[in-house]
Amino acid sequence: MSVTAFTDHTPQSAPQGARRIMEATTRQLGFLPAAMARLAGSPELLEAFHRMSALFETTSLEPLARETVILTVAVRNECHVCVAMHTRKLQALGADEELTRALRAQSPLPDERLEAVRVFTCEVLDRSGGVGEERLNAFLAQGHTSQQALEVVLGIGVYTLSTLANKLTGAPVDPGLVPFA
Repeated sequence: MSVTAFTDHTPQSAPQGARRIMEATTRQLGFLPAAMARLAGSPELLEAFHRMSALFETTSLEPLARETVILTVAVRNECHVCVAMHTRKLQALGADEELTRALRAQSPLPDERLEAVRVFTCEVLDRSGGVGEERLNAFLAQGHTSQQALEVVLGIGVYTLSTLANKLTGAPVDPGLVPFA
């Protein structure tokens, strides 16, 4: 299917079920991301992403750990929109440039605790959830909990949904995110 099959909706042209989220996002960010304009073609997908990402933000994982999960998924799935958006978010969180570079390069992270999150995320993805006891124990040994192991799975689910949909629709990187692409 050609990416031209996906409409760049506005809150006025979008299906009714997508408008509330689009308007709220525009108020929050000051603009409507191009990815959201295309995802609005399925109000159900947009609603699922909106709710799931909000839930992921409430998990017990610290913000940098959440962004480690997100950027690990985004880089692996080659979602340039997500990589740019979450590179910007890491910068806003005050993340060290070395951490951001390593995440984008899929290299070991300078922070052992975050590296455990990255490795665990990769292991969950590589083994379709069938993580061995040794890898789980390595994650737990860095002070993470079994609850947080499950929260990593939530993050993987949310951002797999997002990255695959963004790639399918050919969502472009927004002009304000180009410096982070």
